[in-house]
Amino acid sequence: MSTGDLLSIEPQELQFPFEPRKQISCSLQLFNKTDNYVAFKVKTTNPKKYCVRPNTGIVMPKSSCDVTVTMQAQKEVPPDMQCRDKFLLQSVVASPGAAAKDITPEMFNKESGHHVEESKLRVVYVAPPRPPSPVHEGSEEGSSPRASVSDNGNINTSEFTTVTSRAYVARPEPQDNSSETRALISKLTEEKSSAIQQNNKLQQELELLRCEANKSRGGGIPLIFVLLVGLIGIILGYFLKKT
Repeated sequence: MSTGDLLSIEPQELQFPFEPRKQISCSLQLFNKTDNYVAFKVKTTNPKKYCVRPNTGIVMPKSSCDVTVTMQAQKEVPPDMQCRDKFLLQSVVASPGAAAKDITPEMFNKESGHHVEESKLRVVYVAPPRPPSPVHEGSEEGSSPRASVSDNGNINTSEFTTVTSRAYVARPEPQDNSSETRALISKLTEEKSSAIQQNNKLQQELELLRCEANKSRGGGIPLIFVLLVGLIGIILGYFLKKT
């Protein structure tokens, strides 16, 4: 805490959890230790980079005021996370009942004989807080086995045996997968053979139907021939009787 005759400032550093392309803010708390109205004004060496709200104000006796400093989004991370920017907070006793609208630049002019209290604050970049990484179950089992040392100084290799045994039990899974694959292939092969047999059977039945149709057509020709011969015989007999 920065302590002056008029105001105490908390914290003494402006700490920004720096992240590229992200606007970041931090706060200052000003506490008036006197029984007077105190006017304050905030300045910085890089005004285009920061925004201060409020940058001027009045702190009433024995009361506090919060000031928010916002850093504009930066494109790149500075080398070694170092920042040379600084802030200057000026404070001066104001007239009783003064308000923010009553503050003038002349109040902070030392050459005019005013007692101006000044506090310098530096800017510090800190790494943003990282979320805790999730801990996966069984991560210890998957790590490299370590040999333990017993009380008598001898290496205990029982842990190696345990890990190796677990690895061996887990290996048959690919075999189960391969057996299922073979069973599926065998089933598909049987279905293919059955389909081929049914196709051949249908072709044979179709061929039989074609043969029967041809035979029926061939048997009709002699019958027609007999009928024609009989009809001719009847006509000839009719003419012979007339003669």
